[in-house]
Amino acid sequence: MSQPLYIRLHANDDVLIAAQQLVPGTAIAAENVTVRDMIPPGHKIAAHDLKTGDAVRRYNQIIGFAKADVAAGQHVHAHNLGMGEFERDYGIGQDVHELPKVANPATFMGYKRPNGKVGTRNYIAVISSVNCSATVTRAIASHFSREKLAAFPNVDGVIALPHPEGCGINTSGEGMEMLRRTMVGFAKHPNFAGVLFVGLGCEQNQIAPLIEMIGQHEPGMLEHVIMQVEGGTTAAIKKGIALVEGMLPKANQYRREEASVGNLIIGLNCGGSDGYSGITANPALGGASDLLVAHGATTVLSETPEIYGAEHLLTRRAAKPEIAQKLIDRIAWWKDYCARTGGELDNNPSVGNKAGGLTTILEKSLGAVAKGGTSSLNGVYRFAEPIDAKGFVFMDTPGYDPVSATGQAAGGAQIICFTTGRGSAFGCAGVPTIKLATNTMLYERMRDDMDVNCGDLITGTPMAEISQRIFDAIIRHASGEKVRSEILGYGNDEFLPWRISAVM
Repeated sequence: MSQPLYIRLHANDDVLIAAQQLVPGTAIAAENVTVRDMIPPGHKIAAHDLKTGDAVRRYNQIIGFAKADVAAGQHVHAHNLGMGEFERDYGIGQDVHELPKVANPATFMGYKRPNGKVGTRNYIAVISSVNCSATVTRAIASHFSREKLAAFPNVDGVIALPHPEGCGINTSGEGMEMLRRTMVGFAKHPNFAGVLFVGLGCEQNQIAPLIEMIGQHEPGMLEHVIMQVEGGTTAAIKKGIALVEGMLPKANQYRREEASVGNLIIGLNCGGSDGYSGITANPALGGASDLLVAHGATTVLSETPEIYGAEHLLTRRAAKPEIAQKLIDRIAWWKDYCARTGGELDNNPSVGNKAGGLTTILEKSLGAVAKGGTSSLNGVYRFAEPIDAKGFVFMDTPGYDPVSATGQAAGGAQIICFTTGRGSAFGCAGVPTIKLATNTMLYERMRDDMDVNCGDLITGTPMAEISQRIFDAIIRHASGEKVRSEILGYGNDEFLPWRISAVM
């Protein structure tokens, strides 16, 4: 099938989506519309005349309001479409959809840990407690080159997780609580056979409370080194290397074993979205999410600023009223947070998002929510909280990709699926990140960074086939096949806890 001129997503929509570059004079006969402007691929065309103030619909949902009169065939974008307030029908629980469970769930080859969790990778992590110990953290991890790990073929590597936080904030505030929750989540993550914390010694984020919060751990596989105690940088590096060397033989004893897909937690994320995101990769990932839930797995939608305006589609799927209320409360928190910090939720669409055809956060959010499929919403979690529910859940995170993925991983996600239309080259530390291209041009242009193409939906490949393609990729990569970002070395600089406190 050849590339169509345009896409109509719903009979009630006020806009059409250009599926290729459209020039003035192009006739869209089926819609009785003649293109009046140059319309880039993924951008919107007015399907009929619009008056100033009219609500404009895409996906049969409001994406904004006309800022000026718009004639049929004109380009609809930031120059003539803007935000506006309108009533959402939360319809709590009205669209709950329990998916039938698969009788014989799929399996993958993973690392079974003593606590019952299953990892998709077998790393040792070196984690800074504070920015001041980042240099030592990197030095310890970089010592373990591929040659030095040759005697431990079952260990995927020793990775450094430095970050810019850990001091200058209230020890008992929300920010410190969130930072510690993030670090504890990574320390207990099944993708890490062993963890070494590296501290300076005088920081606010002391290591002792972290160890206490982690609780029971495999003997010898949770260690720490404090620079001021050891006598400085060189001594701390030497001690850290020795501690990691002590973990390697035990980490190498782990072997991949067959495990049910029900052991997986899959993060659903996006970055560098474009006008095709909500048409191809996001709904295809939503179909894969439904498949995973049917097989007993957990899928995690996040990026709260990027569901704003579409949250009513999730509250309608809430399995319990209190789950919906948690989500509504998080939206209210974000409105207050933006007001306090001088921002607006509509600031979210980036320059790249707008160049790709997205105009308002309402439009972006409606496409983003599609990643969550159709199954019931079974939980809402704060940033980096341990995820203990099965099925489809939501975690409150910013839309900023490194922070969002860090929260999902801290919550327990062993794989992240990441849709992109502009070409985000991202990889989460220690957690394989499968990159899903929304359009074939991107997939072919950035083959070195992309794992799965979803753009052939436009040329006729059935949605169900692409969702199965994603599901199959998850099984392969969970079983050990490296994703592109792992091969390229992404991860160490993408560990980014959410900074929320005042820095003092």
